[in-house]
This record gives sequence, C-alpha cells and structure tokens, in this order.
Amino acid sequence: MPTPHNSAVKGDFAKTVLMPGDPLRAKFIAETFLENPRLVNNVRGVQGYTGSYRGAPVSVMASGMGMPSIGIYSYELFTQYDVDNIIRVGSAGEIQKELTLGDVVAGMGACTNSNYAAQYGLGGTFAPIADFALLSAAVQSAKELGVNMPVGNLYSSDTFYDASASSLKWAEMGVLAIEMEAAALYCNAAYTKKRGLSICSISDNIVTGEELSPEQRQTSFTAMMKIALETAVKMAAL
Repeated sequence: MPTPHNSAVKGDFAKTVLMPGDPLRAKFIAETFLENPRLVNNVRGVQGYTGSYRGAPVSVMASGMGMPSIGIYSYELFTQYDVDNIIRVGSAGEIQKELTLGDVVAGMGACTNSNYAAQYGLGGTFAPIADFALLSAAVQSAKELGVNMPVGNLYSSDTFYDASASSLKWAEMGVLAIEMEAAALYCNAAYTKKRGLSICSISDNIVTGEELSPEQRQTSFTAMMKIALETAVKMAAL
C-alpha cells in the first residue's frame, strides 16, 4: 500500500531499483535507458519509474540527499514494495590522487560519521558493507563494458560543509571518495535481509576543488548508469 512518501502500490516496483539522489537524474535514466517507462511515484517530486532494460524489469527512483532521506526511501522499498536489490547511482568527491573526474568507483564498504546504526542497539560498531552478489555482478559488468572501476571504501558523511575539514584524513586509510548515502543503504539492506550497493561517479576533487557542472552531474554519468543496469540484468537472471 502507499506510504507517506510513496504513492505506488505493491507490484509497481521491479525487484531491482536504481537509486540516484536527484529526481531529474531518475527521470533521465528512465527516459534514456528504459523501455516503456511509467511513472509510479511523484510524491514530493521524488520521481520513481518502472520499465525494462534488455528484457529485465528495472525501476529507478530518487533518494534525495543524505542518509536520513535514502534511509526512508530504501527502507520502504525493501519492506513495503518487495524490492530485493537497490543500487545507488550517484556522485562522490575523490580523495585519492589516482582518481579523476568522471571515474566510476564501487563501495565495498562505507565508513561514516553518522550514528545511523545506533538504532540497532548493537553495543558495538557495525561495519556497513555492500552485498557480495551485487558487487560481483557490478565488477563483471564493468569489465564487460571496458570500464575501469576501482572497488574499495567510501566515506558517507552527514555534513556536506565540514567545519573541521576532517574528511581528508580518511584518505590516509585508503578511502576512495566521499558521498552521503551508502552507509544508510547498507545498514537498511543488512537489517531487512536485502541487498545494497553504491556505485558512484567522481564529480569533484575534494583536494583541488575541481568539479563537474550541475548539468554534467545530471546527464554525463552514463558509464555508471550502464554498469548498474547491466548488474540489474544479471540479478534478474539469478
């Protein structure tokens, strides 16, 4: 049944959902890559579409920005709409010098400054990680597409403007890039016994300040999108 944030009904979403942050990017993916896309949600302008890609049912829906937002939408998709796989497709800021603008990275794990996992009362520190089957399918898809996709840790930050400038210290621990959603997605996937993965395109360099334009962020991340779509096809075949 519909939720306060989603007007779709059960069956409107495919088993695999691609989840960009930006509603306009969700619209772009649906109209560019999906066959016969139909709008299944537009509550608060958070657009969700379902169609097919190379014969496999696929949905795409925006998450909004930050862990509280993706926490709501991914939890509802997992628990109310029988979604099994959510692949976040978004932007990230590089903190490793070997990465360049437009590169695609996959988050095997997600470090964070968030207390999102405190809700579980674990009495320790939970390590949010991607689902291995999704990650393996994405790595295989990237190879087939000829895309070099580094795999490693992301850093999910609750703060876009960081007063302490501490984010760069995560580079010393080998973290690839900074984003704002993966840790919450991985927590929700673990808690609901579902699958989550974050694939990100590098949109800016945290060290130098170099960045893509908003228009480029919205429409130019085609390699990331194709990897996610091919991953969805592989998951549908399982």
